[in-house]
Amino acid sequence: MTTPEKMSGMVMNGHGGPEMLEWRDDLTVPTPGKNDVIVRVKAAGVNNTDINTRIGWYAKTDVDVDGDEAGWSDTPLTFPRIQGADVCGEIVAVGDAIDASRIGERILIEPCLWEVNGTTREIPWYFGSECDGGFAQFTRVAAVHAHKVETDLNDLELASFPCSYSTAENMLTRANVSEGETVLVTGASGGVGSAAIQLAQARGAKVIAVTSASKAQALLDLGAIKTLDRNDDFVAEIGANSVDVVIDLVAGEKWPTLLDVLRPKGRYAVSGAIGGHSVELDVRTLYLKDLSFFGCTVLEREVFGNLVKRIERKEIAPLVAETFALRDIDEAQKAFNEKAHIGKIVLKVD
Repeated sequence: MTTPEKMSGMVMNGHGGPEMLEWRDDLTVPTPGKNDVIVRVKAAGVNNTDINTRIGWYAKTDVDVDGDEAGWSDTPLTFPRIQGADVCGEIVAVGDAIDASRIGERILIEPCLWEVNGTTREIPWYFGSECDGGFAQFTRVAAVHAHKVETDLNDLELASFPCSYSTAENMLTRANVSEGETVLVTGASGGVGSAAIQLAQARGAKVIAVTSASKAQALLDLGAIKTLDRNDDFVAEIGANSVDVVIDLVAGEKWPTLLDVLRPKGRYAVSGAIGGHSVELDVRTLYLKDLSFFGCTVLEREVFGNLVKRIERKEIAPLVAETFALRDIDEAQKAFNEKAHIGKIVLKVD
């Protein structure tokens, strides 16, 4: 297809509340660099990263007017910015170095980018943070990060996968979760947590899920062998030294208990701190139990390709809790922050 010159989409004009999001119909459709593809966006998921970036949560100091230190990596943000890390779409144009046969491919975009605008670096960019993302009708990405996917799932279902499921798969990969092991997942009803339940099962592991009482049965139906309430005494409920791996998205006050339930030589992987980012560590627990810690942000190179294969083999299923039009992102993010859902909230891009 011939791409238009202008498109509609949602832009972030600075750090702050939802008032920083603006719908525009005069955005310029991007043109591809030689290694790029242009993607017509069909659907885009809502996730913590987009909200945290907007409010400046990643900054370790006060956010200034230029966005310094407020990005996902070490690159200051510039505005306006088109956010959106979870994208399902179709390739409609390619750069000079990309085979034109890719036009028409249905793709998922890998959110952790090693290449942007023909430049590569060791510390990656994040799609929709340091570069424009998918909250618009068209987007540009390096072809290497546009992964062809062959499935009968619809666009909204596919858009629930990229960010949450790749984050979960990366944590499981870094922690080397294996068949027969027991994995404790915190924040288990959210997008990453519910993905981790499915992906751990795909590896042959058993999952104990930490959630609220109202969501417990749904996570048991998803495949968890047991659930714990967030306020439970984890040691009293499952015993000390009882799990091989902790997949943590919460941190917060109960964090020391997560190490208590880990077996000696257990592994702890973290990719979130929604319960509080400052925790108390007794270093003796770390070294006397020979524990391994994994901070998980940058995707290992094989992770996204492996995730696409799991989708195509139907080893995992989408969990779409609710859908909104892109124009209604304010309502979608409000619903997201209420945390009443299980799985993902997804935006339809017309």
